[in-house]
Amino acid sequence: MSQHALGHPGIRTAPPPSSASADDEDDLPPHELAAKYGLGVSGARPSLAAYTRQVWSRRHFITAYATARLTSMYASAKLGQLWQVMTPLLNAGVYYLIFGVLMGTRHGVTHFIPYLCTGVFVYGFTQGTVLAGTRAVQGNLSLIRALHFPRACLPIALTLNQLQQMLFSTGVLAVIVLAFGEPLTPRWLLIAPVLLAQSLFNMGVALAMARVGAKYTDAAQLVPFITRTWLYFSGVFYNLTTLTKHAPSWAGTLLEANPAHVYIALMRYSLMDSVSSASLPAHIWVLAIAWGLAIGIGGYIYFWKAEEEYGRG
Repeated sequence: MSQHALGHPGIRTAPPPSSASADDEDDLPPHELAAKYGLGVSGARPSLAAYTRQVWSRRHFITAYATARLTSMYASAKLGQLWQVMTPLLNAGVYYLIFGVLMGTRHGVTHFIPYLCTGVFVYGFTQGTVLAGTRAVQGNLSLIRALHFPRACLPIALTLNQLQQMLFSTGVLAVIVLAFGEPLTPRWLLIAPVLLAQSLFNMGVALAMARVGAKYTDAAQLVPFITRTWLYFSGVFYNLTTLTKHAPSWAGTLLEANPAHVYIALMRYSLMDSVSSASLPAHIWVLAIAWGLAIGIGGYIYFWKAEEEYGRG
């Protein structure tokens, strides 16, 4: 039989493709097959340095998100932003009635009301950041799944949001302190470094809790009980030395090293001339900076390690 009888005249039939290469690709594991064609994992975690550069490049987004959240928090309330101050003041009033009056913790403390308000405001800054950080990922899943950005931007923005509220509250706190007879002294300049160290600490805790909250959704229900317990060991509404003077030395050292108490004590020392340096824990500035750096950097790295997991599933 002639060649023209088997095919169309003038048209060459291409030889069938070899199946050897296809068979070889079937034997390759997925990661090698992806590498062969230059493919990468969608949403893969970058290096820590590259991730940090990405976060820094979104600093305007972080600021805008924090400010927008601050504006919208009390938009539906008639008193609006006044609730930023009224909430801690109402808490301070309750604590004054229970602990200052009924339990007598105000005795032995000069200007107890400024002392109490300082503790409530400073602890509220940390407490609010921890609670917001726990919900940072789970509460923004639609945003995470719609846009590509470093997920650390969310807990950092929430920390900035809480700092903005704290700055507003500090102005009111200054008025309270002055109204009760405390003078304006050069120690007030220490407010800025205290808030800076506390903000770094809060950011680290918020980042760590954001990762925990992303994996364990029930954490958001448990954290309020933890922060409420932490409140009672932080010297918010009483002088912590009343607990430590009869306690074992190791227990006193542990309570005084509590980061919440460290930042509260430093803020009281900064604002109140009646609080002397002798009443502060030993090496308190070292503790404040160490807590800020250790938890701030540690929480950031801990959150970064799970970057690929946020928003999945």
